[in-house]
Amino acid sequence: MPSLLAITRGVSAAFGRCELTHLPRVPIDVARARAQHDAYERALAGLGCHPQRLPAPADLPDAVFVEDTAIVLDELAVITRPGAPSRRPETHAVADALRAWRPVRQIVEPATIDGGDVLRIDRTLYVGRSTRTNEAGLEQLQALVAPAGYAVRGIAVTGCLHLKSAVTCVAPRTVLLNPEWVDPAAFAGCDGLEVHPDEPLGANALWVGPGLIYAAAFPRTRARLEQRGLDVRVVDVSEIAKAEGAVTCCSLIVGLPAPVPAARP
Repeated sequence: MPSLLAITRGVSAAFGRCELTHLPRVPIDVARARAQHDAYERALAGLGCHPQRLPAPADLPDAVFVEDTAIVLDELAVITRPGAPSRRPETHAVADALRAWRPVRQIVEPATIDGGDVLRIDRTLYVGRSTRTNEAGLEQLQALVAPAGYAVRGIAVTGCLHLKSAVTCVAPRTVLLNPEWVDPAAFAGCDGLEVHPDEPLGANALWVGPGLIYAAAFPRTRARLEQRGLDVRVVDVSEIAKAEGAVTCCSLIVGLPAPVPAARP
């Protein structure tokens, strides 16, 4: 059994009707988006993950962005209450899938929180104060994760959809960030690497297993990552990006228990 599970969700036939906040609506080639998503899943497998794809019904245009529906920790999974009302039905299938691996807890009304606003570094959960996540969401999350020894810290984020649009972890206590959208001082205990100024959207990277999954659209920032000696696996997510998506958005990484060695006869 692999040590990592990647819960993904297919690209809905209605993907072109996705929620948008910061980008203008442009046509999305659903067939191409599906091909890009397939390649993304292959990249996950290449880094030691076993992808488990959930279906994406036509009434859930944004379902491919499965990260927003849950916060998966070693001890538990927290099912979110997404900030966009149209996305709240997405959580049901994800909760069912996670119950096989974690105790499940639930964010409830009036709180809202998107998983894309939550960045874990060690035992701290940095949570973006965005248009999708409110103060009640931070408070409920703190109450749910404190018994497991986690702290929750609210972070101001501007100019982008989610905290992970502005900053992600790319190695132990190392963050890739856009200083225009999030204050680097908030991560003073970490080694900070800034995106190339010409690539403001380049702060989103998925650190999983031995390497990083990273969008092909940001070659100058990719060069900075590689100069740090990081193993960067490039994927084309250009159609997915039209829906304000990025590489962290499309999976939930779940650590699995190590298999028990077979007893010797």
